Amino acid sequence: MCGICGYMDFKGEGRAEPHWIERMNGVLRHRGPDDTGYLIAPDLVLGFTRLSIIDPAGGAQPIHNEDGSLTLICNGEIFNYRELRADLEARGHRFATCCDIEVILHLYEEYGTQLMDRLNGQFAFALYNHTTRQLLCVRDHVGIAPFYYTITGGMFVFASEIKALLEHPDITARIDLKGLDQIMHFPGLVSPRTLFQGIHSLEAGHYLLVDQEDGVRDCEYWDLIYPQGGESYESVNEHDYIEELDDLLTRSVQRRLQADVPVGFYLSGGLDSSLIAAKIQSLDPSGRRHSFSVNITDPTISEAKYQRMMVERLHSNHHEIPIGQEEIASKLFQAVYHAECALKETYNTASLSLSEAAHRFDVKVVLTGEGADELFGGYVGYRFDQMRAEQVNARRIEHPAELEIRRRLWGDEDFVYEKYHHEYARVVRGLYSEQVNEVYDHISCLNEPIVKQERLHGLDVFHKRSYLDFKLRMSDHLLSDHGDRMALAHSVEARYPFLDMSVINFARRIPISMKLKRYKEKYILKKLAEPMLPQQIVQRPKFAFVAPGSTALLAREREFLGDILSYDTVRRQGCFSPEAVEQLKRQYTQEGFRLNLPYDNDMLIIVITMGLLMQQYNLKL
Repeated sequence: MCGICGYMDFKGEGRAEPHWIERMNGVLRHRGPDDTGYLIAPDLVLGFTRLSIIDPAGGAQPIHNEDGSLTLICNGEIFNYRELRADLEARGHRFATCCDIEVILHLYEEYGTQLMDRLNGQFAFALYNHTTRQLLCVRDHVGIAPFYYTITGGMFVFASEIKALLEHPDITARIDLKGLDQIMHFPGLVSPRTLFQGIHSLEAGHYLLVDQEDGVRDCEYWDLIYPQGGESYESVNEHDYIEELDDLLTRSVQRRLQADVPVGFYLSGGLDSSLIAAKIQSLDPSGRRHSFSVNITDPTISEAKYQRMMVERLHSNHHEIPIGQEEIASKLFQAVYHAECALKETYNTASLSLSEAAHRFDVKVVLTGEGADELFGGYVGYRFDQMRAEQVNARRIEHPAELEIRRRLWGDEDFVYEKYHHEYARVVRGLYSEQVNEVYDHISCLNEPIVKQERLHGLDVFHKRSYLDFKLRMSDHLLSDHGDRMALAHSVEARYPFLDMSVINFARRIPISMKLKRYKEKYILKKLAEPMLPQQIVQRPKFAFVAPGSTALLAREREFLGDILSYDTVRRQGCFSPEAVEQLKRQYTQEGFRLNLPYDNDMLIIVITMGLLMQQYNLKL
C-alpha cells in the first residue's frame, strides 16, 4: 500500500499551487517511505508516496499509459494482475513495467468505469483522463484501502488520510457531531461520514467522477448482495462445499503471497488467523516466515496459549510482543493520531505494536484473518438471532420508541443489532454536554437509515446481520482505523485472504446452515480446519480482540490522562458533560470495578481518545 493525494480546480483558473502537495505528501510518508512522485498541471496536482512491494525498481508513480493520455496514482495491490495482464497483452496493450497496478490504465482503455468489475484486490486510486479532463477516483469493493475527500472554494481535494487534507490551507478541522454519535452507537464510523465536518470517506464499492462541468458524482459499482429469503440454494453436499472453500482459500492466500519483499503473518490464536497460517505453510512448507502475535499480559484475556500452540506446529520465525497497561498508555497518542477518530477500545495500540515489530524485522507485508466473522457468522449476535427466532411463543414487550428506531434504521422492528438503542441513547445523551444536547435532534445518527434499507428487505436474519457487520463493523473500523491505519503507521501492508472476491462470492451463495449449524458459528470453516489445526483452536468459542480498557489506564495515573479528563479540559473541548465524566471517573476507579470487555461499553475510553484527537488536530466543536 502507499499514500496518494491531490487536488483539482473546478473553476479552471490554474489555482492548483504545487507547494501544497509537498506538505500533504509529507504527512503520508509513513505509508510510503521508499519514494515520492508528483504530477503538476495548472488545474490538477497529484502526489504519491510509495511502499515498494512489487517491481521495486520499475513501479514508480504517477504512471502513464502508452500515449500519455492517462495518468494514475494508486494505493494498493491488484492480486489477479497476472491474468489481467496476459489478456490485455493479447489485445495489443504494451506494458512499461512489471508492476501490478499498471493493468488499471489498460483496463480503463478497454472498459472505462466498468474496469472495477475485473479487479480482485485492495485499492484506492485516482486516474486522470487528460483528453476528457475527468478524474476517476475509486475505492475497492470492501473498503480495505481508504480514500478521503472534500470540496472547498471550488477545489476538489483528496488523500489516503485526513491528516493530509488538513495540510491544504483552505481546510479547517471541525467536529462532525453526527460522526461522533455514530461512534457512540455503532461499531465505529460509517462512510461517507468522518469525525471531521465536510470531509467525506468514499464508500466501499463506490467511485467518483470529478470534472469541471458536473462537479463530483458518486456512483456505486458493487455491494454485498445476498439471495432473498425465499430463493433456493444449490443442491451441493457438505463435502463439496468444504472442498470448494479449501481450494478458493488456498488460491486466495497464494495470490497474497505475491511480493518482491518478505511476507509474514499475524497470529491471534483464533481460528481465522490460524487457518490462514496453515494455508501459508502448505504453500511454502520449507519456508520459515516471520509470524507476529500480541500477548496481553492480563491473564484473563491473554491468548498466548493458543498462539504458541500454532507456532509449535508451524515452526515459524515467531515474535511474541507482550502488551500491558504501560505499553497501551504509551501508544495511545500514536494510535489516535493514525486512526483519525475516537476509539471504543484500546486494541489499536496492540495493532501498532504488531506492525512496529514487523517493520523492525523488515517485513513489509503481513497476512491476517479479518473478514471471516462477517461472512461466516463468527459473532455472538448470529447465535442470539437464532435463539430469538426459536422463542416464537415468548412474549416480547418492547418500548414503542425502540421499535420506531429499528424501523428507521433497518426497516424491521424485530431486528436487534448490537444494543437497544432507545435505552442506550439516554446514556449517551447523559454523557454529552449541554451544547451538544441542544442540537441532538439534528445530529442523532438514529434519525435516519444508516445503510440502504432495500438491501435488507427479504433477507434471512442471518444475512441481515452479515450485511450490517460488513457495512458497519468491517469496512470503516476493522479494515480502516484498526487495520490499514495501524499497519501503515509503520509502513506495513496488511492483506486479507478471506476478503478475496472469490471467497466473498462463495460465502454469498452457500446455505446458511453451512455457516451456523446448531449454534456452532463458522461451521464450514471449522470443518475445513479440523485436519489442519489443533482441536483446541478449532473448537474454542469466538474470542474478540480485547486489551485492557480505561479502568486499567486510570490505575497507571498517567499525567496526560489526568489532563485530558480534567473538568476544565472536558468543559473547554465541549463535547461531553464534565459532571458526567467526573462521575464515570469515580465509578471506574472504585475498588473491584471491572468492565466486561468487549460486551460492556467503555464510555471513558471514548472520552479520552476524543479528547486526544481534538488536542492533536486542534479540532473544534
